Amino acid sequence: MWKKHKFKLSLFLLLFLIWSFCLPKILFEEPTSTVVTSSDGILIGARIADDGQWRFPQMDSIPERFKQSVLLFEDEYFYQHLGFNPISIFNAIKHNLTKDTRRGGSTITQQVIRLSRKNKSRTYFEKCIELFLATRLEFRYSKDEILKLYATHTPYGGNVVGLETASWRYFGIPAHELSWGQSATLAVLPNAPSLIFPGRNEQILLKKRNRLLKKLWDNKHIDQTTYELAILEPLPKKPRPLPNSAPHLTERIKKEHPGKRIKSSIDRHLQNQANILAERHYNQLKSNEIYNLSILVLDVETRKVLSYVGNSPTIKAHGNYVDIITKKRSTGSTLKPFLFASLLHEGQLLPNSLVKDIPTVINGYNPKNFNKKYAGAVPASRALSRSLNVPAVRLLRQYGLQKFYNQLHKMNMRSLDRPASHYGLPLILGGAEGSLWDITKTYASAASTLNYFLSNSSTYRTNEFAEPSYLQESEIDFGEEQFESPILNAGALYHTFKSLQEVNRPEGDENWQFFDSSQAIAWKTGTSFGFKDAWAVGVTPKYAIGIWIGNADGEGRPGLTGITAAAPLLFDVLDALPQSRWFQEPFDDLAELEVCKESGCIASTFCDIIQKELLPIKGSRSKQCPYHHQLFLDKEEAFRVNSDCYPLENMIQKNWFGLPTVVEYYYANAHPNYKSLPPFLEGCHAEEKQLMEFIYPKKNEEILLPRDLGKASREIIFKLAHQQQESTVHWYLDETYLGSTINFHELIVENQLGNYTLTAVDDEGNRIQQSLNVQMASEN
Repeated sequence: MWKKHKFKLSLFLLLFLIWSFCLPKILFEEPTSTVVTSSDGILIGARIADDGQWRFPQMDSIPERFKQSVLLFEDEYFYQHLGFNPISIFNAIKHNLTKDTRRGGSTITQQVIRLSRKNKSRTYFEKCIELFLATRLEFRYSKDEILKLYATHTPYGGNVVGLETASWRYFGIPAHELSWGQSATLAVLPNAPSLIFPGRNEQILLKKRNRLLKKLWDNKHIDQTTYELAILEPLPKKPRPLPNSAPHLTERIKKEHPGKRIKSSIDRHLQNQANILAERHYNQLKSNEIYNLSILVLDVETRKVLSYVGNSPTIKAHGNYVDIITKKRSTGSTLKPFLFASLLHEGQLLPNSLVKDIPTVINGYNPKNFNKKYAGAVPASRALSRSLNVPAVRLLRQYGLQKFYNQLHKMNMRSLDRPASHYGLPLILGGAEGSLWDITKTYASAASTLNYFLSNSSTYRTNEFAEPSYLQESEIDFGEEQFESPILNAGALYHTFKSLQEVNRPEGDENWQFFDSSQAIAWKTGTSFGFKDAWAVGVTPKYAIGIWIGNADGEGRPGLTGITAAAPLLFDVLDALPQSRWFQEPFDDLAELEVCKESGCIASTFCDIIQKELLPIKGSRSKQCPYHHQLFLDKEEAFRVNSDCYPLENMIQKNWFGLPTVVEYYYANAHPNYKSLPPFLEGCHAEEKQLMEFIYPKKNEEILLPRDLGKASREIIFKLAHQQQESTVHWYLDETYLGSTINFHELIVENQLGNYTLTAVDDEGNRIQQSLNVQMASEN
């Protein structure tokens, strides 16, 4: 007897062990589609699964309408049985033995098992296996979880798998928005293979749907009005294309999060507006053979991506698949504000300090302004707002190339992946490469630094220049609070943004400040060498906007500049954003300093007009005004004098604003009220170096003569600036007289190769000299 029971017990234990471990750990191993939703949960893009099926990841919940419909149609006692329904099985067997048609008695749980087993042949043996596995499935998952598995993996025709996929493909809406008629349609659609393609056998599908709707009405799930409206709803036709409003972001997410459902931070409405603007500007630009553009909008506070247009709606031949936002391009002038802010941060410069804008040659590098002109001297803020190249290069040299390169790395500019020496001073003019992602996030981080200082007791965060995110649920680590700024202080940033606010807007928008609908924005344009890249980047306290326009293949085009091509799109995007207040003054990081009105530097004792300004605290370290001097004049104030040549009691003491000779040469042309230093009275000593200075060639500069059509050109241009108007200068090369110039001191001579001494002498006997080395340019 014991042996008999032992055998039964062993058999039971064996069956129990088989039952316990009969289900695989992962029920469905099929790859899923990459699905991207906007911040409000609406689908904005999807990419097909690796097996070619449109199979969305498992849903979080089942819509109530579909749930009631599918339970009433497939498994009315789903919540009562343990995986199988004996009555349904008995009725199915009885029907199949007595009728020509076939009827199934599978529960939803059994259907999930059948789907997981790749729809094996429908034999009674296979049915027994499904029943056995179904009971185990009931113990592993809750009823709602089993229903979600069913809704996720049920085929809906062709390569459409799952309720959410079918809802978008057949009705173009998310599953939770399905009407009763649509829910009933999707509940009956997988039941018959002959109905699996909507658009065919519509009458059969219509009858099945309407019978289910009648049953829903009979069971009081819907009222009569709902039923009557539902049966009037049309059936779906061929599958619709899925939403694709952020295609390049979707592709990026597919690479970084393949097969997952990602809730992005994209603002769906802003994204749609950005797409419309991108198409509009593309249609305008393509007439000039400019085919690509990109738009990136970031939330300054959260550093989340709000809009992502990776490329214009162009064609494949012009690289429509390229995500420009992540690609490195010449930065143009977009890095200039960070040099300006760095100089303010360290107190090497004040916002309106005069900086030199004169012909400059540094180790053979000869930067030029976009308009090929020079202003002599301009306020630093104006040099920034007008994007002057020569002052930027001179300021970079002053600040230090390696030091600025290190500063950019602290700002998390990952695209600078070569040593500073590789870029050289052209780094500040576009000699480096950066992506729209990198540049826009850096502007956003700078704005956030100022915002945080203002709203959090004058503190900074150690990781303010953190990487942005397109994931809605992710938390960005901005580091810990501290009182010392790790990179740029609030005062420097405030004055940088204040300077950038004054940049000239595109044509037709010059009087923007007089319109209530316009927003204040700190913005910067950039144009790369050869007109290959046009940039416009701007920030408000709330948003950072980055625009790039050009050709993906790098072809340059005339007129492809930041101000003409990119800036108009920047302001169209700005107009699509909610209003944002301007930055507040960070008083805790500002100090009242006495500044010379004419030079913008710390006022010296010789400055006549002194004004008090709130400037970065470290600005007190900057140099005093070097341009105001104390002069002694004769009683008519027409000549400079000294005690050796003029009666002391007749001298007039006066403060005078005077610039160095070369600076004055260009400055005076743009400032008619500027007065040069008076000449010395005859018989008084003149300081020669203050009267004349060579403009070209510069000191220690090697002159290279170009080759023209196989013949060497021997012409050289000599040029100098003289402080005295109506002056005459006599030119000598070694001991050979070359000629004389009056007022405008420029001389063209023909010369041989070799080493020479160039001498210039004026009528007063003032003399300057420098050595020359004239060489022939290489043929290569």
